[in-house]
Amino acid sequence: MMLVYILFTSLAVFAGAVEGKSQAQTLDTIRLRDPFILPVIEEKTYYLFGTGWRLGNGPGFMVYKSKDLVHWQGPEAAFRRPEGFWSDRHYWAPEVHSYQGKYYLFGSFKTEGVCRGTQILVSEKPGGPYRPLTDKPATPKDWECLDGTLYVDTLGKPWMVFCHEWVQVGDGEICALPFSKDLKQATGQAKLLFRASEAKWVHEIGKAPRRGRVTDGPWLHRTKAGALLMLWSSFGTGGYTLGVARSESGKLEGPWTQAEKPLYENDGGHGMMFRTFEGKLMLVLHQPNGGGKERPRFFTVEEKKDTLAIQPETKSK
Repeated sequence: MMLVYILFTSLAVFAGAVEGKSQAQTLDTIRLRDPFILPVIEEKTYYLFGTGWRLGNGPGFMVYKSKDLVHWQGPEAAFRRPEGFWSDRHYWAPEVHSYQGKYYLFGSFKTEGVCRGTQILVSEKPGGPYRPLTDKPATPKDWECLDGTLYVDTLGKPWMVFCHEWVQVGDGEICALPFSKDLKQATGQAKLLFRASEAKWVHEIGKAPRRGRVTDGPWLHRTKAGALLMLWSSFGTGGYTLGVARSESGKLEGPWTQAEKPLYENDGGHGMMFRTFEGKLMLVLHQPNGGGKERPRFFTVEEKKDTLAIQPETKSK
């Protein structure tokens, strides 16, 4: 994904994503990576975030809205780079969580000479506008990091689960940081959960001397039976690939066991799950992983014992 990202972010604009262009669209016309769905039950509205746009006056994040997951209005600005904000490039993988009465956007950011990191933004409304919660990334200063996600454990303690990038460590890592209740600061050291090489299906990418195994897009899911699962992405036989790991203890600290086979391996990934307003469990990911053809794809998800199975959704009309 990183190699595709670098190519992608050298382009100024994603074709077709025009801010304020609010006529109804279907997913086949929306090009974006790292899709994230936030269902807001009070509004009966789904919010779609992802990597894929530059605003007219600089970088930021944008959002689409839908009542039925088929017809989408937007995009509209959710976050614009404020004056003095440290990052000027690579605004990647926004995801939004409802937490303690507000909405928190976790996004990855970069600038020359500074390690990439996940920073937390906050808003009183799901669609924004979002503003920085603090003046710096929440991930370790000297680590190249991305794709932070919020996880609240069974005791109510918040954590950020994120990727320590393969470009720095070679064998990409998934780590976790404990956080204060207000999400303004880490309250301990990062804990290693697992490395990319622990999954048999993961292949190396790149060329020597910059060659390694990727970890991307962690997403935590607690099944109805109580199992704690993690979706995460890397590269396998079919290109970009979505895998599943399971915590043997049922706790974030693990230990984590990797599923023998990927959940999805048709050059698509960076997935997350959500429930529709009717209670159906859904997966969204982007597929394919490049060539200007990236689109959000929906699948129905079934919980099977301590793992997951997916089925393709009917295509949008």
